[in-house]
Amino acid sequence: MLEDLKLLLGLEETDKKTEQQLQLILNATKQRLKFLLGGLEPPEEMEYIILDVSVIRFNRIGSEGLSSHSVEGESLSWSENDFAGYMDDIQSYLDSQREARKGKVKFL
Repeated sequence: MLEDLKLLLGLEETDKKTEQQLQLILNATKQRLKFLLGGLEPPEEMEYIILDVSVIRFNRIGSEGLSSHSVEGESLSWSENDFAGYMDDIQSYLDSQREARKGKVKFL
């Protein structure tokens, strides 16, 4: 996934520090998604969320807490929740997992 992230960011040639930074962002994003999934490991089908949010987080480096900024007609603002645009997808996945578990009986 690191190579995909580097390609999305246009960073073909990276130094060790940048690669470590990208890997840290990927790991943190994956852990946050895992939390949103109630502790379930994110499936391969959700890797696009990890990549998209990682790009967002990388592009924010240096201005992480920015909520709004305006200079000479240019305006920047960040969402409170990087995963907000993916909550419907996350909820659909959680619903499908609940449906898959319905009707299964465990015997002790």
